[in-house]
Order: sequence, then C-alpha cells, then structure tokens
Amino acid sequence: MGSNEGNFFGINRVTSGIKLTALWLRRAKSAVVFTGAGISTESGIPDFRSPGGVWSKYRTVYFDEFCESPAARHEYWAQKTEAHVEFAAAEPNTGHRTIAKWEAQDRIRGVITQNIDGLHKLAGSQDVLELHGTAREVSCLDCNARFPVDPFVEQFRATSVVPPCPDCREGRLKHATVSFGQMLPEQTLHRAQRWCEEADLVISVGSSLVVYPAAGLPELAKRRGAKLVIINRDETGLDAIADMLIEGSCGEALEAIDAAL
Repeated sequence: MGSNEGNFFGINRVTSGIKLTALWLRRAKSAVVFTGAGISTESGIPDFRSPGGVWSKYRTVYFDEFCESPAARHEYWAQKTEAHVEFAAAEPNTGHRTIAKWEAQDRIRGVITQNIDGLHKLAGSQDVLELHGTAREVSCLDCNARFPVDPFVEQFRATSVVPPCPDCREGRLKHATVSFGQMLPEQTLHRAQRWCEEADLVISVGSSLVVYPAAGLPELAKRRGAKLVIINRDETGLDAIADMLIEGSCGEALEAIDAAL
C-alpha cells in the first residue's frame, strides 16, 4: 500500500469515527466529557511533565513537606510562580468552547477535568469537576479562606517571601490544587464517580489515562456499560477498552464532531 492510500484510509477512519461519535452523542441521555492536559496544550499551556517542563526542572514538593517545612513552602511557591506565567494569559481554544456549547445545549452533563488551568470555566462551562483543583485560586490550609491567585503570585515574585493568609494572618497559603501526597477533593471525586456510573457515553479528550484515581473514572463508566471515546494525539492507558479512538488535535476533533451533530 502506497503512502497516499495509507493517508486516504487513515482519513476515512477518522471521518467515520467522527460521524459515529456524533451519532452516539446525539442519542446519549447522560454523556460526560473527561479532559486532560492535551486539550490545553492547544491554548499554549505546556505539559509540565514533558522534558523542559516545570516538573522536570524541580524536585517534587510533597504535601506533607509543604505542611511541615517553611523551606519546602518557599520551593513550592517558586515552582508555582514560574508555572503561573505559562498559563495566566492563556485563553480557551475551540475544544474548550465546543464542550461549553454542548453543555449549554444539554448534550452533556458536564466536564470532569484533570486540568488546573480553569479554561473550561473561562470558556463558559458551568458544571466542571476539577479533580486536581484550580491554580487560579489560593486557599489557606488553616482557615479554609480562598482568594484569587494573581496578587499573591505578584507578591512572591516581588519579595521572594511566601505570603501569609490575609484572613488568619499566619495560615499556610497554598495554591488550590492537589499536591503529590494530597488526597483529591472527596466531594468532587464522589460526584465524578456518580456521573460515570450513570453515564451512557464518556468522551475522553487529551488525557494519557494513566494517572489514577482520575483515569479510573472513564474505566468505571465503561464497566457500567457506557461507550468510551478517546481523543488524543498519542496512545493512552485505556485504548484497549475504548469503543472509538480518534487520533490527532483535540480541538479539531471536537469541532468536527460538533459539525457532524
């Protein structure tokens, strides 16, 4: 088979997958979209796990270290301040906007995301379960107060001093994200599990589906009888059980599915 034929059949396979996914979405009574870093790289946000990413340049600061050590808290804030620059100016892309449109049209129940960038909410999605929290806010571990993140990042950048909680004055202020060694927010995880138990279709977008417990959610839906569609540039941990695999750009695939509805 020559290269042109290979491309032809590849395009046909993707087109068929787009059309079938659109059909499943039209018929679904409880569809859920599950997203990972791949949808946000198309907004210019790097995958921090990749070579050269923030995580490859720093050691991991575990949650218990953050709680116990002022030095660890300083290192954490240095990492988060650098990462903040990467996404603060990012805007939702066509993938985020398409998902928000589907929710507004009652085609999907909502979004479960592994991402901490807040782009789904900026795109207009209303029911977003942020499994790993949001980097657009900080929270106090001692009094539970929450604040927008930007002033505290600017304060740390200017002073290199970890900012204290403005409410309780001495509280440990941390980005409202889940750190290594920290439990996922229990209420959010339980809601996500319920959505997946009740789903008849899950569309996974831009996730490698290897980070648990989050990756277990599409798997749970599949076990309960839902169809599983995976949209990603690379192989994922759940390709073997997927009903449909669509390789390529997340935004382009979602836009094509929307056009086929």
